[in-house]
Amino acid sequence: MSVENQGKLYLSSSPHFTSGSSTRNIMAAVLFALLPECVYGVILFGLPALSVMLVSVASCFLFELLFQKVTRQKIVVSNLSPCVSGILLALVLPSTVPVWMAVIGSFVAVVIAKGIFGGIGSNVFNPALTGRAFLFISFPAALGASWFNPEIDAVSSATALSGIKAGTFAADSSVYLQYFLGNRAGCIGETSSLLILISFAFLVVIKVVDWRAPLAMVAAVAVCTFVSGGDVLLSLLTGGLLFGAAFMVTDYATAPVTGLGRIVFGFGCGLITFLIRKFGSYPEGVMFSILIMNSVAPFLNNLTARMYGYGKKGNGCAMKKKAVSGISQEEAR
Repeated sequence: MSVENQGKLYLSSSPHFTSGSSTRNIMAAVLFALLPECVYGVILFGLPALSVMLVSVASCFLFELLFQKVTRQKIVVSNLSPCVSGILLALVLPSTVPVWMAVIGSFVAVVIAKGIFGGIGSNVFNPALTGRAFLFISFPAALGASWFNPEIDAVSSATALSGIKAGTFAADSSVYLQYFLGNRAGCIGETSSLLILISFAFLVVIKVVDWRAPLAMVAAVAVCTFVSGGDVLLSLLTGGLLFGAAFMVTDYATAPVTGLGRIVFGFGCGLITFLIRKFGSYPEGVMFSILIMNSVAPFLNNLTARMYGYGKKGNGCAMKKKAVSGISQEEAR
């Protein structure tokens, strides 16, 4: 300890141990992991997809910077958080969406869903999904239509999910392969299951995301689909299930912090996704399921957390009772 710091008492909130990873490094890793989806989206849908991504990222960065200046907060946009929100929002939008809608969605994502709640780490709902939900409800024709690429002989995810719900869409091995590789229409970043799995594996290996919630979500959809007599493989490859599981339910701020809480969280997302797909008026349920479970995450934290210094099987309670009875904690052990 330096001479000038001797005799001084420093107070700080928990946690007092860090992993050494900064917010900027984590966000940079996520951006790097999303690069294959971005590149493939441009290859598949052309310059319109690139325009949506650039406008979304720039808008999120600018809105967050202006909000922090107006509210006299510390400027922290250099941590790349608005860039991650912007690229995630763009990747769950169709390439045909007008760029002004991407601007509106970006405003809702970083100002309404994140800034007003206190900024990064304090938001209750996933910013990118909140922005998309606002656009989906406000402009359903633009976001709910079938998105075709004239150079691709394929149906969109929206059409496939609607056909699955109606029982009119059947798949064979060629369709499975097509959907797995991503040679189909759909949202910019949700088409290739292969690339999503590679990106997710990369983030798990470098320990940026946890595997529990994504695996629980996908497993819940698979089991429910199997029990209901549906096509399990097709239900996993269509829509935004894999993208949502890999990049949305793993959000630090809006998911539980405990391992058990994340499993329950992911299972809830998968169950609600299946119920909306099977019985709801919308063909897809990933977006709404994650936002619904975001509101439950704080409760899951309280339900699954345990007090530090106590065992998992109630040893702490026994120690407390014996201490109250006049027996020391050392005797209680």
